[in-house]
This record gives sequence, C-alpha cells and structure tokens, in this order.
Amino acid sequence: MEANAGMVAGSHKRNEFVMIRHEGDSGPKMVKNFNGQECQICGDTVGLSATGDLFVACNECAFPVCRACYEYERKEGNKSCPQCKTRYKRHKGSPRVEGDEEEEGVDDLDNEFNYRHGNVKLGSKWQGEDVDLSSSSRHEPQHRIPRLTSGPQISGELPDATPDRHSIRSPSSGYVDPSMPVPVRIVDPSKDLNSYGLGSIDWKERVEGWKLKQDKNMVQMTNKYNEGKGDMEGTGSNGEDLQMADDARLPLSRIVPIPSNQLNLYRVVIILRLIILCFFFQYRVTHPVHDAYPLWLTSVICEIWFALSWLLDQFPKWYPINRETYLERLALRYDREGEPSQLAPIDVFVSTVDPLKEPPLVTANTVLSILAVDYPVDKVSCYVSDDGSAMLTFEALSETAEFARKWVPFCKKHNIEPRAPEFYFAQKIDYLKDKIQPSFVKERRAMKREYEEYKVRINALVAKAQKTPEEGWTMQDGTQWPGNNPRDHPGMIQVFLGHSGGLDTDGNELPRLVYVSREKRPGFQHHKKAGAMNALIRVSAVLTNGAYLLNVDCDHYFNNSKALREAMCFMMDPAFGRKTCYVQFPQRFDGIDLHDRYANRNIVFFDINLKGLDGIQGPVYVGTGCCFNRQALYGYDPVLTEADLEPNIVFKSCCGSRKKRKGGDKSYIDSKKRAMKRTESSVPIFNMEDVEEGIEGYEDERSLLMSQRSLEKRFGQSPIFIASTSMEQGGLPPSTDPASLLKEAIHVISCGFEDKTEWGKEIGWIYGSVTEDILTGFKMHARGWISIYCMPPRPAFKGSAPINLSDRLNQVLRWALGSVEILLSRHCPIWYGYSGRLKLLERLAYINTIVYPITSIPLIAYCVLPAICLLTGKFIIPEISNYAGMWFILLFISIFATGILELRWSGVGIEDWWRNEQFWVIGGTSAHLFAVFQGLLKVLAGIDTSFTVTSKASDDDGDFAELYVFKWTSLLVPPTTVLVINMVGIVAGVSYAVNSGYQSWGPLFGRLFFAFWVIAHLYPFLKGLMGRQNRTPTIVIVWSILLASIFSLLWVHIDPFTSPTQKAVQMGQCGVNC
Repeated sequence: MEANAGMVAGSHKRNEFVMIRHEGDSGPKMVKNFNGQECQICGDTVGLSATGDLFVACNECAFPVCRACYEYERKEGNKSCPQCKTRYKRHKGSPRVEGDEEEEGVDDLDNEFNYRHGNVKLGSKWQGEDVDLSSSSRHEPQHRIPRLTSGPQISGELPDATPDRHSIRSPSSGYVDPSMPVPVRIVDPSKDLNSYGLGSIDWKERVEGWKLKQDKNMVQMTNKYNEGKGDMEGTGSNGEDLQMADDARLPLSRIVPIPSNQLNLYRVVIILRLIILCFFFQYRVTHPVHDAYPLWLTSVICEIWFALSWLLDQFPKWYPINRETYLERLALRYDREGEPSQLAPIDVFVSTVDPLKEPPLVTANTVLSILAVDYPVDKVSCYVSDDGSAMLTFEALSETAEFARKWVPFCKKHNIEPRAPEFYFAQKIDYLKDKIQPSFVKERRAMKREYEEYKVRINALVAKAQKTPEEGWTMQDGTQWPGNNPRDHPGMIQVFLGHSGGLDTDGNELPRLVYVSREKRPGFQHHKKAGAMNALIRVSAVLTNGAYLLNVDCDHYFNNSKALREAMCFMMDPAFGRKTCYVQFPQRFDGIDLHDRYANRNIVFFDINLKGLDGIQGPVYVGTGCCFNRQALYGYDPVLTEADLEPNIVFKSCCGSRKKRKGGDKSYIDSKKRAMKRTESSVPIFNMEDVEEGIEGYEDERSLLMSQRSLEKRFGQSPIFIASTSMEQGGLPPSTDPASLLKEAIHVISCGFEDKTEWGKEIGWIYGSVTEDILTGFKMHARGWISIYCMPPRPAFKGSAPINLSDRLNQVLRWALGSVEILLSRHCPIWYGYSGRLKLLERLAYINTIVYPITSIPLIAYCVLPAICLLTGKFIIPEISNYAGMWFILLFISIFATGILELRWSGVGIEDWWRNEQFWVIGGTSAHLFAVFQGLLKVLAGIDTSFTVTSKASDDDGDFAELYVFKWTSLLVPPTTVLVINMVGIVAGVSYAVNSGYQSWGPLFGRLFFAFWVIAHLYPFLKGLMGRQNRTPTIVIVWSILLASIFSLLWVHIDPFTSPTQKAVQMGQCGVNC
C-alpha cells in the first residue's frame, strides 16, 4: 500500500466507494518461517516418549528439551523449565526428587523402583536415534508438531516464533531465533557422560557445535548467579568453577517490593486507625447533643460516610509494589542486531475532535513523536481519528507527514529526547550534553529553522479555517471535501506514510501514518470517543493488525522514545504476557504552575493509588497512555494458570493464594479445560477459506471454533476482520490486495456496522458512560485479565492540562458524571461480575471510583456545619471527658500517621499531598455535586448533558497567564457560598465572644478550628476567584478582611471615646445583653 496514493471515502450502506487518486498494489512482506525441533540445551533431538508421542518436558510452554536434559534439570539443576520457570512435573518412568510429593496424579511406583533398568533401555534407544541423526537425518526435521488448523500460515509479517510461545527450529538452519531462550548447562567431562545423556560416539562433535552456538548467546559471569531461582553450577575444562547465565532466559521485568519496615508499619497504622474509628463512633453515637440534635445527627451521618469512603480508598492500597524493566534483555531476546526483529507489531491510536479546541500543532507534535519512536519502523503504525471530519486536521496531517521525513532521521541520528519538536526546542537545558558529533549544532539549527517554517504553514492553515466558505471546503485537486457536514458524511481513509512508500531524507522507511474519519449519518448513535476508538480497532485490524494497541490523547506526546519497548517487557514476557490485558503508564503534564494550585498533576492518584492496585490485579485504565492486548479488547478470556483458575474466594482475593484443592467443582474443571485449549491455540485457528466456508470440521477443536453466523453476530459482517481476530500475534494474510483492504476498511467504519453486534457491550471500548475508560478496564478485569503499571524513570508520556479554575472544574465534572452513569447502570461493580474472576480488593477500588461523587452531599453539609455552629452558638460535640478526648487525639494522630507513611513509601511530596486534599474539597463541593444531579436527570428523566472537549490552547500571553483568567460557570456557586457562610460565621462567632466575656472563648476555639479547616481547604478556590490582584497575595486580602472586621467589633466594644460617667449612665439602660 503506497503512501500518498490517495484518499478513499465511501459508505457501505449507500454502496459508495470513491478513490480520489490511484492506489498502488503492494502487499505486506513475508518473513521466512523457521520450524524444526531440537533440544535447546544440548542440541540433541527431543525424541519420543514411552507412548511414541513427541516428548514434552513442560506442559505449560512446551519448551523443547530432551529426556536426558529433563532428568538432569530435575536431579542436578533448578527443577524448573528454563523458559517459563514452571516446576517440572514427574513424567512416567522418572525417579522422584525433592518436592514431587506435593504433586498429584503422577504416581508410578512400579516404574520408579525399576527405573535403573528401564533407564538403560531408554538410553540405548536414544543413543541409537542419536547415531542415526548424526548422519543424513540431521538435514531433515522429523516429527513436526501438528498444526491446529489445515491450510497456509495466516501471518503476513510474523513467523511462527512468537514471543510467548517457543517454536521449534530446524537443525539445518543456521539462523538462531532470538525469541528462543537458550538455557545453560555446563558439562563436566570428568563425570560419567551417561548421566548427561551424552553417551553416543559423536558426542564431541555435538558438544563443539553446541559451544559455537553458545558463544553467540551466552554471557559469562564470575560472580554468583542468583535470581531467586537457585544457583547454577558448572566446571570448565581448566578445572575452575565458572558462573554463567544467558540474558535471553532471564525475566524482562521484576517486582521491586516496598521495604518491609515501611510497608508493615503502614499496615499496622491502618489497622490501628480502624480500631480507633470504631471506638470513636461508639462514643459519638452514645453521646448525642440534645440541645443541637439535628446538627449532631447530621454530623454523625457524614462522618460514617467519610469512614466508609476511607475504607474503599485505603484497603486497595494494601499491596503497593514497584516494577523495573530490562530493555537490554528484551533486545537480546527479540531484537538482535543483524537479524529480523521479532518484536510484536503495535498500532498507535490518536484521537481528536475539534481542531479549534485541540490545536493541530498539538496533535502534530504527538504524531511526530510517534513516528520517531525507538521501535522497528515496520512494526509501528499510527492511526489518527478525526471525529470532527475537519479538513484542517487533514491538511495539517499532510504537512506533518512531509515534515516527518526530515524530523524522524534527525531524532534517530542524534538520539534526542523528547521527540516532539515543540517541546524539544523549548527545553531550558544544555542541549549539547552528551552530544559528540561535530555536525549536531549545525543540523540542530537547520532543523529548528525547518520546524519554525513548518509552524508558520500550520498557523496559516488555522487562520484560513477560522471562516468556513458558504459552499464548503474544497481540496487542492478541486474535489469537494467529503466531511463538510460533520454530522453527515462518508467514511474517509488516507494513508500518508507506509511501509511501501514515504521514505525519509536518508532513504529509510517511515512508520505507517493513516488518517481515519468514520462515517456519520443522522439517526445513528455514534457513542462519542468510545465509538471512534472502536472504529480504529476495526480499521487497524484490516490494514495492519498489530498484536497490541496503544492509545493516547492528541495532546499526550511520547516523552520517552522507548515507551513501546517498556510496554513490551510486560506484554511479551512468557510468564504473564498472555494474561495481561493492558500496560498503563502514569500521566505527566507540562505547563503546570509551580505550586500546582488545582492538583492538575494528580500525583497522589498516579503514584499512590495505582501503585497499590498494581499489587492486586492491576491499575484501572485511565483513558490515555495505555498499551492493550488486542485479544483482550476482542472479549476473549486470558490464558490462565491452574492457580488463577481456582474459584474466586474472598479469602484468596484478600489474602493471596491458598493450598491447591484436591478436587474441584464442575465449573472449575470446565474453565481449566477451556484455558488449556486456549493455551494450545497459539497459532491462528482460522484461515480465510475457513471463514468463508463457515468454519466446518475440526472435531477436536469444536469447543473453540464458532460458526460463521455466530462470529458475524459478535464481530460484524466482515470476513477479513473476523479472520484477523483469531491471529493472536497480529499480521495480515499473505495474499491480500491493498485495494480490497481499503474497501473493507471503509466498510468496517460505516455507521451501521455495529448494529446487532457485541461492539460496545462485550467487545472494544464499552459504551454507556462518558468515562468509557473505567468501564472498559473493569470488564477486562472481571474476565480474569490482569493489568500492569509501568513507571519508567523517564516519563513515557506528557500532556497538557487545563490550569484555569473553570476548565479544571468542567473536566472534573465530566469524570464524575461518568462515574455516576456507571453507578446507575447494569455494569456497576457493586453488583456486576461476581461470576467472574475479579479480586475483592480490586472490586473495592472500582466501587470507590464510581461512588466518590456521592461524597459531595455529606461533604458540603459538613463544610456548612461550622458556620451554623458559630451563628447559633451550638456545637456538634458535647463537653468531652479526658477519656473521650484521648480517642479524638488518637484519631487525628492516626490520620496524619497514615498520610506520612504513604508519602514515605510512595515518594510523593507533602505539597502534592496537601494540594490533593484541598482539591478533594473544592471538587466535592462543586463539580461532584453537579455530577450527581446531572447523572440522576440523565438516567431517570432522560435529560442528556452535552460533552465539552477540554481546551488544549497554548499559553500565548506569558507564563501561566491562563491560570488567572476568570470564566464564570455555575460550578463556582456552591464553594463560594460555603466560603462566604464560614467567613460570616467567624465574624459572628468572634463578635459574640467579645460581647459575652472571657468565659465564652473556650467553646469558641472548637468552632473556629472547623471553620478555618474549611477555609484552608478552599483557599486555592478563593485565589482563583480573586484572579491576579496586582501581585498582592490573596492571603493578605483575606486576612485583612477578617482582621478588619474583628478589630472593628473590638473597637465598638471598647468605645474609647466614651467617658466612664457616660458608660455608667448607659449601664442603667437596656444594653446589648439586655
């Protein structure tokens, strides 16, 4: 498919398909497939088992190991599979070793006691095979593993060697598949060779060949090898002990546990705080305030709800962890220099709607950072979804594709970071650091000039788009722009850059860049962003079909060019890659004011809450910066281990795994069988002829295969797309016509394609809420998938956030409204998914994400209580004894201790924590309250609220000028009211105390404390209302008003200009205290 070959547009229902310019014919390249079978330790053939079948040492990953090496690993080695680290089970005829007593169903007492005799016979049989294989039979692979389907291989870009399944290589090939870890075993010639299974006459020849192969793949180490899997021992020919390890067999990531001295103390404080809360509520409930009963009752109800909210927020943070990736091991295993890359293909999605609110230059920088990412160019495809069908976005993307030909080679040549030009050139750092090429300065200046000229062209397009012509927009060739009506237009696709065209200035290929605007017609429900993302899933499956998807907002650029490799360290990990639905990266932001007045960075959520969830079942999906497993989005179940398939018991959910059951119920056995069959189905289970013929036959896999009709009901009427859903490792069929693919791509983005299918219900992004991210992640976790939280040292992505108060509140309103919609839907975590495999603490976290807006009702009531107490002279707490005072003091100490210990293990600063507490009150008294009522109106009365795109406008009036802009919105009314009431209450309370004498000051301090607590939390909101006050700090203005009021009252009370005699005369009259 050639780049810039022309736009295609059309509508499937109207039978329209227009090709603006001619489309070339070239398909994806086919990589040579390598198959064979040999022991990956000693180079011998795997051989057969006693039943005549191919010997399989590990039932989990089928890593090819011969019987002799299997016995050695069990007897002398670490007793586990070199690839997946699963402990070897005892096969029939094998002697018991330590630990076998824990296994079930493998008793073979007769053969075990006669093992020595049987082993000699077996060894002689193998020796005969070795002699035979040392001659002509070595050149032809024997006993090929049967495929699960008949017909040709369905992969246009990937060989059978998959990242999570070890394929078997042909001994005749000199090619060493980097996806195949080569375990290590050092042979001691001084020992009996029969103990190694090396008794044949050509032993020396095979060992020499094995050594040559190891020279390329092995790394010698002189220090002790210990990765938690045991030691590896061996003896060299010189008699000295050598410690060796192969990086290709080491894990691609590891969990970095929180220090136990921090975590254990943190958990103890949580338990103590829970106990103190129980005693506190026991006192509060049993000691009512009779003269202020309504105030007391309101306060107790609010405090109980706050305690429940704290439990929902606190306990999902019980198992916080950190993770660390090893990019060099990933490269050694899947991306060795000079060999075809085995890294999985990835499709990157960028979504945009309104180019006037989301400036094209912002989107262009995101696209440029994707095209310049550090990943094989033939494995990356960028899809830009224009849901507003704006010609401005299309033309800006065309300019971006041209500029990318210069920008991408510059980035890769000089290895610059970040690779978004706007943010690279704006860095206030020494850009010459670590740069050694003499041409760098000259090339950087030239590239900066090129970028400035490119910006001018983009700005000209934006200026031109400010006024739409009456007849609509026209393309350069005179063709009418198909998307002039954003609510009624055909689907549009344009391939700007591709694998078969669009070379950069150095003559190298660029990643594929595709513009997509789905069809829209009146009368159809388009489901906003979730619908646009589902359209991208389908069109990308037809055109490139990457095994993994990564979505970013148009204002979130790649700050780390190795972000895709970071994600692949988890997704391509043999241990848990096939049960990981997505890898979530934290959101980081540019352009935030130094003190982060409105908690835009959201540090507490990203660095504390999500770390805690990572230790349970994984973080929630936050809408951007997330890499998905395509199979998880298709609604498939994960490949689970036996431990994962145990029934979802509350005890196991909270306290971890338990001892394996001797038996199980029928559902457990059935789910285990399904998982085992899915584990075996690592090659495509469909080919094109199977799909077209209705997928008939295959008696052995009948439980896996669906009929054509059921597949169409699930995925839609597209044979090409249906075929792509079964290809777990991505890629396209070998014989595909680009023109037919484009026509099919137009079909799958038509507005009626999803009718009567499971899109948005069980497949793709889930519909039913404006926060589709929470719902989508929840459905995946309920099916048993896990997610991973990846926090590389250099942030993977950075974006922009609204720093203006009104824009920030509108953003929070949209999030809270989505949570209320989920709360009132059938997908509510309180009652949905109990038949699945969602862990209890993970469920509590999801419940917390949807019920938090309701906290606004008790919060606003609690914030008004101090003012009412000051105005009425009442209080919500009776006079307390020393015993009761102790519980109050302990409660406050436990609250602060919990916060301090969280900051300690998470590394979050005290200022970020305090800003989060402040905005929790600001959002709770404004946006969350509005979201509750709007959600009720939408669900009960059917009154929908419009979705407002958050503005991503740049700051053109100076640093943080937008921070001081005042934009009126009704969201400002409730917190302003709370502020005014508390200020009035403070003035009234102080004036009452002044007039009543010193005995009234004691009770006043308790009321004043709560009132100042409310004002301190709303202080950033007050600064936003005041705006830029000619550099006069807002705190000075606030305290000036309060102190002026108090001193005025004192002045009136003292009355220094009245003589004592006049005061005595006035005392006889009715005074203030009359």
